[in-house]
Parts: sequence; C-alpha cells; structure tokens
Amino acid sequence: MDTKGSPPPKPAPLRRVVIGLLGTTLDAGSGEERWQRWRPTVSIGQHEELLIDRFELLHSARHSALARTMVEDLGTVSPETEVRLHRFETADPWDFEEVFGALLDFARGYAFDPDAEEYYVHISTGTHVAQICLFLLTESRHLPARLLQTSPPAKRGKGAREAGSYQVIDLDLSRYDRLAMRFAAEHREGLDHLKAGIATRNVDFNRRMEELERVVIASTAPILLTGPTGAGKTQLARRIYDLKRQRGQVSGPFVELNCATLRGDAAMSALFGHRRGAFTGAVADRAGLLRAADGGVLFLDEIGELGQDEQAMLLRAIEERRFLPVGSDREERSDFQLLAGSNRDLRRGVRDGSFREDLLARIDLWTFELPGLAERPEDLEPNLDYELEQRARHSGRKVTMNREARERFLAFAVAPTATWPGNFRELNAAVVRMATLAPGGRIRREEVDAEVARLEAQWGGTRDATEDRVTAIIGPGRAAELDLFDRVQLEEVLRVCAASRSLSEAGRRLFQASLGRRTSRNDSDRLRKYLGRFGIDGGAVVGS
Repeated sequence: MDTKGSPPPKPAPLRRVVIGLLGTTLDAGSGEERWQRWRPTVSIGQHEELLIDRFELLHSARHSALARTMVEDLGTVSPETEVRLHRFETADPWDFEEVFGALLDFARGYAFDPDAEEYYVHISTGTHVAQICLFLLTESRHLPARLLQTSPPAKRGKGAREAGSYQVIDLDLSRYDRLAMRFAAEHREGLDHLKAGIATRNVDFNRRMEELERVVIASTAPILLTGPTGAGKTQLARRIYDLKRQRGQVSGPFVELNCATLRGDAAMSALFGHRRGAFTGAVADRAGLLRAADGGVLFLDEIGELGQDEQAMLLRAIEERRFLPVGSDREERSDFQLLAGSNRDLRRGVRDGSFREDLLARIDLWTFELPGLAERPEDLEPNLDYELEQRARHSGRKVTMNREARERFLAFAVAPTATWPGNFRELNAAVVRMATLAPGGRIRREEVDAEVARLEAQWGGTRDATEDRVTAIIGPGRAAELDLFDRVQLEEVLRVCAASRSLSEAGRRLFQASLGRRTSRNDSDRLRKYLGRFGIDGGAVVGS
C-alpha cells in the first residue's frame, strides 16, 4: 500500500496515573451511608473529564479494609480505573522526618515511565505532615508529577453522589511562578524596609542587606551589627524589629540600651532587674530590660562596654532564657531575640581580656558590618534625598536644593578629603542646618557654602591637633630628612589611617578616585607598601 504523503500516525495519549494516600477520616464510611458524604479519593473517579487509568493508593495495614472498600467504590464510579494498593507504614504519622523518608523510599522504588504516563499527586488526603512531604517531593521532582487537589461541593444534597471540584497545579508552570513572584515581592518589600526605602547603589552594602533580610526572616539567633559611630546601627536594629513584627515573628516590644552609659550596680540592675534593698538606693523592685523584652527584641548597643560580670550573666540569659535579678534567689525567664551593636573590634577585646570569648562566639553567628559614609560615596546622593524628605516630614514644609547648591554639596561630600567622621548622623546634622537657614525651605549655594566651611573647619580642627603625626610615628630625626612634599603627603595618609578601622578601609578612601579604572583592587597592599617606604607598620597606625 502506498503511504507516500500520509500524515504520521498520532502518538497514543499518555495514561493518567494518580498517586495518593488513603484518607483514613475523609474516605471512611460503610454501607450505603458512605455514599451520602463526599469522599476525596472516590471523587477523583467521578469527574468525566478526568479519566484516570490507574490509581496508586498508599495505606497502612490497619486500614486494609478501608483500602479494599476504596477499590470497590472506585470501580463503581470509574470501572476503567485500575487501583493498585501499596502498604505504607510509619510509626508516627506526625513525625516529619519519618514520613518524608517513607515517601522518598516509595518514590525511589517506583518505576516511573514519563514517556507513556503522566502522573498526579493527590494532596487532599493524609496528615498535614504527609501533604507537605508530598509537595516537597513533587517540587524536587522526586515525584515527576503535577499536584491534584480535590474539594467538596459547596452545597451537598442528601443522597446525591456529588463529585465536588478539583484543581491541577503544575509546579513548573505559570501558577507556581505567580506564587514565586509574590514571595519575591515580599522579599523586595522586606529589603526595602531594612534600607529605609533608600535606593542605595553600593554593591557590597546591598549584598549585605539582602543577606540580612533572609537571616531576619529565617532565624531567631543573635545578630551582631558592627560599624563606626553614626553608621546607623540603632536605626537598622529598629527596622529589623519592625520587619519581624510585620511577619508575626515577635509580639513583644523593642527594648534598647546603650551599654556605654552603664557602670557598676546600675548595669546589672538595668539589664537583669533587682529586688528592693539589693544595694544602696534600691528602694523598690525593678524588672530589668531583659524581662521587659520578653517576646520581643533586645538591642544592646556598644555591647563591648559591658563588664565581665554582666557579660557572664547575659551569656546564660541568651542560652537558657533564665537569669537572676540582683538580690534575688529566684530566677526569672525571658524569651527574647538579641541584637547587639559595637563600634569596637570585639575580637581585639577577646585578645586583651575585656570581652568574653564564649559570649562573642554566641553573638557572632550572624555579623553584619555597616560601612561608614565615606566608604559609600555612591550612596551619598540617595541618602541626601532621604534626609531632605525626613526634614520635610518633621518640619511640615517642603525642603529642596536648587541645582547649583546640590552639585556643590555633592562634589564636596564625595571628595576623598571628606572623611565624615560622624557618618550619617553628621550628614543629617548638615541637612538640618542648611534647611533651617534656607529661606522658604529652598537650600541655595549660600547655605551650602556656609555648611561646607563649617564642616571643613571641624575636620580641619581634628587635623591641626594631629599635624605633627609624622614626627610622633617615625621620630624627629627621620622626619627632618623628609622633603616637604613627602611630609605633607605622608601626614594626610596617616590622618586617613588613624580615622579608619582597617587598612582596607583606609585604602578605599585614599585610592577611591581611581577605583573604577583599575583591574586590581588590593588597596590595603598598595597602602602597606607605601607606608613601608618610611618604615611604618600599617597595622600600627590604623585607628590610632
């Protein structure tokens, strides 16, 4: 027979196979009365447009009779459906690890044939633990299937064999993508909240904030925020608390304390509370901040200032959620998440004996360093806009800068000579001063010039106090041998080093302008070699 030009034969349709757990409660029933109620497993065979070729039904030995009833009833409503029973045993159906392992064993042992069959995983029966495990195994493709969800009819008539409704969910397709997009949108909202809505441009800072957002949502472990004074540790701690409260992770208050303000009995009392008469001046009981933070977040800024006794008690409170108020013989309990802040190098504190190594190990699981303003020149403009908006909100009047004033201020603010020792706190003060003096709330070149002069005088005063730094470091003999050119340059380099916490930070400030034109960015090594020409150890002049 000549078949030239005939269309190729159509491929045979794929057989539909459902994998599901016996519903020991929803599928139960006996006698004719069982047909009076909706049963999820039986309902799958009642949909004419969803013809099932085979049903793989998992059940325990103690429910074998009910499983045989399901075979009979599915044969009644869908005679073309073959039902295969599989023994599925777990000692504890609410043990996640055990249930997941048993279902994984089933998936690995099943002979899937995706070229001839398409698979559906029924997730309307079984315990919630089993349903979650089935979802995870389907998402990971250990079960190469789509999810099948069945639902009872909105109104069930007595005696009617109603099928209800069903829904097929393909985790690889658009519906799941839309769900994933919602999660991504929540992630962006959380990240935007941590950054106070500021469109920051510094790649490293943005990466740190993305990681912090994930940690805030997923962990209740202590978080350590480090960075110089004025870098925004307190504000970030409050935004962390707000985000956790929005997600329903905390119900208690945000409690904060600057540990640098405490000394002696006052430190113990403020943190752990006291009983009346515990020490001179203790005229009444005091609950303490740890107790006040129960169910919420406790932020201890400058935690490195705590004494050894307070550190020891804090460590126990973090690990055991228990502590002993001053003068009391009865322990108190408090379940809080700890946020800690420090502008000091706590590892150096461990080395010199001022900070406990075991406490640092406990709070150093998640550490996020906030760089100073001078380290993020690309973020100065969006932060300027943020400060202008904040000033307008607080003052109740619009605050703007004309173009000339804006360009002048930004040129000064991002210059390598702008050290911003007060960081974002200092930027805020500068904007407040300019906005206060600006007529009609519009900052002009005149206000900017006055503020630039003020800041240069402040920073210059610091420089005058240390202008003989070269002599102090290399000695008067070697300093006298330097040309004026070299001495002036070295003086400025040493000043930047003294205002930085590391050679890397000092290097970024000193070589910032050429950063984008270089393939190598090892600024700390470059700076170390420069200082070595004068016999200076770079590590000895940083932060001095």
